Amino acid sequence: MSNAARQAAAAPKLRFWLWLVALLIFCMVIVGGITRLTDSGLSITEWQPILGAWPPMNDADWDTAFGKYKLIPEFIQQNSTMTLAEFKHIYFWEWGHRNLGRLIGLVFAVPFLLFVLFRRITMPLFWRLLLLLILGGAQGAMGWYMVKSGLVDRVDVSQYRLAAHLLLASLIFALVIWTLLGIGVERLRPRSWNAWMALFLVALVLLQIAAGGLVAGLDAGMGFNTWPKMDGQYVPDGLLIMEPAWRNFFENAMTVQFTHRMIAYGLFAFAIIHAWQSYTLASLAFLYVLFIQAAIGILTLITSVPLALALTHQAGAMLTLLAAVLNLHRQLRQLPGQFAPFGSLIAA
Repeated sequence: MSNAARQAAAAPKLRFWLWLVALLIFCMVIVGGITRLTDSGLSITEWQPILGAWPPMNDADWDTAFGKYKLIPEFIQQNSTMTLAEFKHIYFWEWGHRNLGRLIGLVFAVPFLLFVLFRRITMPLFWRLLLLLILGGAQGAMGWYMVKSGLVDRVDVSQYRLAAHLLLASLIFALVIWTLLGIGVERLRPRSWNAWMALFLVALVLLQIAAGGLVAGLDAGMGFNTWPKMDGQYVPDGLLIMEPAWRNFFENAMTVQFTHRMIAYGLFAFAIIHAWQSYTLASLAFLYVLFIQAAIGILTLITSVPLALALTHQAGAMLTLLAAVLNLHRQLRQLPGQFAPFGSLIAA
C-alpha cells in the first residue's frame, strides 16, 4: 500500500484521536474553572512536571505540603484558620487540574509519535500537529507562570496571566478542531463576505473569552449583579477613574465587567447579521448557542456567580467557540453567492 493510501485510510482514526484531545481540553477548562472558583490554584506551590504527578502519600507528606502553603500570602491573609482537611480539598482540585494536563500531553504525544513512525500523516498535517504539541507545552509553562504570580506579593494570581492562560487553552482547542476538520479536505481561504464574517466571529469569541478571564481574575462578576443596568445606570460612573486610562480595561473591576458586556452585545449583533446574510444551518446554530450562552451569563451575574452556573457559563464559552469554528469551516466550503439548501428553505 502506498503512503498516500495509508494516510487516507488513517483519516478516520486521526479525526477520532483529535476529537478525543478536544474533549479532554474542554474538560481541562472546566476543571480549571473549578480550581479558580474554589481558590484552589495556589495550593501547590511548586512545579514538578514528573514528580508532581503523585500526591502526598502519607501524613508527613501532607504536613510538608500544607506547611509550604502556609508561607504564601493567600494563607496568611485569607485562610489562616484553614484546617488540613480543608487544605486537602483545594489541593485535590489543583492536583487534578495539573494531572489532567499531563494526561492530555500523553494522549496527544504518544499517538502523534505512532502516526509519524508509521507514516500515517502528510507533511502539512505533521507541521500543524507539531505546532499543537509545542503550544501544549507552552500552556503548561503558562499555567505555572500564572501560579507564580500569586505566591509572593498577592493573595491571588494575576488577572493578566489568568486571561492569557485561558485564552491560550481556548486557542489550542479551536486549532485542534480546525485541524481535524481539515483532514482530507482541501484548504480554502475566505472568498466571500460571509466567510470573512465567520472568521471575524471566531476572533471575537476568543476576545470575549479573554475578557471573561479578566472578569474571573478580578472577581468582577461578584459586583454589579444587575442587568441590563450596572450600578443603576446603562453607562455607570467610574469606568475611567484609573490613570493612565488603559489600566481601567484590565484592572478596574467595573470597567472589565462593562467591557465583557459590551463585547457580548457586539458579538450577538454580528452573529444575527451573519445568520441573516448567510442562511446556513451552521450560522444559525452558532447564533442559537450564543443566545443560550448569553442567557446563562446574565443568570450567572444576577445570582452572584454560583459555582454550578459559573461552570456552565465557562463550558458554554467553549461550546460557543466550537460552534464558531464549525461555522467558519462551513462558510469556507461554500462558494461565493452559493446558498445552502437550508437557506433556500428559509428564503422560500
